[in-house]
Amino acid sequence: MPTARDTFGVTMKSARSALGMTQEQLAERLDVSARYIMLIENSHKKPSYDLLFRIIRELSIQSDLIFYPEKPSKDSQVEDLIRMLYNCDERSMKVIRATVKAALESQPKE
Repeated sequence: MPTARDTFGVTMKSARSALGMTQEQLAERLDVSARYIMLIENSHKKPSYDLLFRIIRELSIQSDLIFYPEKPSKDSQVEDLIRMLYNCDERSMKVIRATVKAALESQPKE
């Protein structure tokens, strides 16, 4: 059974990559070194509670992915999309809403 210790770095790296963010960019946003981010992602280094909280918020990670890694994950594509949406500005959100609305309206009726 996977544990938070085994999966946090992988979850963090996946969320960061889905946002198109480098380790250096994340480190700058969190006010830590890029090396520390690398250690968390690749060497099972555990951040302090304060840093963990900031990582979860900055990367829009669902806390269940960290604290309950044994629970089956929902659709990862949806989770990635949600993470990206948190980083959109107002103009981008309008474009996304219009696109989704058009896609839904073009689906065949059942």
